[in-house]
Amino acid sequence: MANGHVRELQPEGHPKVYQRIPRPQWISRFPHPTISHFSKAEFFGYLLACIIQFFPNTFWKLCPHWISRWFHWCPTSTQTLEKAEKEVLSNLKRPCEVEYTNIGKCCEKVDSFIRTVSLNKNSDKTPIVLLHGFACGLGVWIMNLDSLSSSRPVYAVDLLGFGLSSRPPFSSDALEAEMQFFISLEKWRESIGLDKFILLGHSFGGYIAASYALHYPERVTLLILVDPWGLPEKPISHLHRYDLDSWVKFLDSFLQGFNFLASVRAAGPIGPYLVRHFRSDLLRKYGRYGNPHCILEYIYHCNVQHPSGEAAFKSMTDKSGWAKYPMMYRLNSLDWKIPITLVYGSRSWINRQPGLQIKYSRLNSFVDVQVIEGAGHHVYADKPQEFNSLINRVCDNLESGVFHMRNV
Repeated sequence: MANGHVRELQPEGHPKVYQRIPRPQWISRFPHPTISHFSKAEFFGYLLACIIQFFPNTFWKLCPHWISRWFHWCPTSTQTLEKAEKEVLSNLKRPCEVEYTNIGKCCEKVDSFIRTVSLNKNSDKTPIVLLHGFACGLGVWIMNLDSLSSSRPVYAVDLLGFGLSSRPPFSSDALEAEMQFFISLEKWRESIGLDKFILLGHSFGGYIAASYALHYPERVTLLILVDPWGLPEKPISHLHRYDLDSWVKFLDSFLQGFNFLASVRAAGPIGPYLVRHFRSDLLRKYGRYGNPHCILEYIYHCNVQHPSGEAAFKSMTDKSGWAKYPMMYRLNSLDWKIPITLVYGSRSWINRQPGLQIKYSRLNSFVDVQVIEGAGHHVYADKPQEFNSLINRVCDNLESGVFHMRNV
């Protein structure tokens, strides 16, 4: 852009260093942990956490319906989440369609559904599909949907296990859980009748988008990864195991036995207050769109439902939060005809170097790395105008045959 808010990221050092990066046999490099990997303190800490989570969940499944209906520890329900989503989407200026898409039997014996919001479906341009990140839903794109749909169809979905999509039991195996995500997305595509589309994913959604493109390359015309999680391998420094006291190992394993957002659900009726207190940044990001508190209500209700997708995400990470099967080297096998654009926030905690390594390991393919100045991890919300302008231009360049971008 002329105002200099967005810049193209250049590598540190000589680009040839990236040409010699070997492509590892990534499946064999990350063995699944077994009990022998853990000390007694770690094992019993993790076991206690599982027991604490098991009994309340079992109680609510077995207790009479009238009891569970009368007493809600967390003040939420599917209906309240639908109401919160409706209030968020009411700020759109363009008409939209919100629906449940039946994707059939994906993770269990009953049909699953994907929540979808679509805009400008009648445009003949290539559609763009938006995948949100962890602990979010389609409502987080509220500041982007109007602009991105100005000239092309836009579809934003709740990933399976998140938002208002079905929350089936995922496999506890990392690869199988990943497979369930990209298969559910493919079944969704088949159900709504999309042929080819631009696929954009943020954070964890970027990981799923990359996985989908690897398995269904004929469907993806452009892959856009926005501050993607799960690209790099765990650094060697994180692999070192310190000689900690047994009680420290016990406490560490105990806390890691819980799902990531268990504390919000455990807080019960004070959960909404905690979200307002610890995510007050959302008021600043979304304050310009109607009632600024509606996005906080939406995020809260998204994350106190049954933690299906949350559990799947945990299965796909190691104890430190790194992807068990990182995507950086796997993308070397992506069809070279598929262009990739990576978008980072200059103030984000996500490391940008893996994006550059992808760029210089795919020399026969178009890979572009862009940085939006002043944006954090949630690039689309921190700098929505700059983000929308960049994404629209990238999509237009694809259709006009212009694959190379200089500083913008």
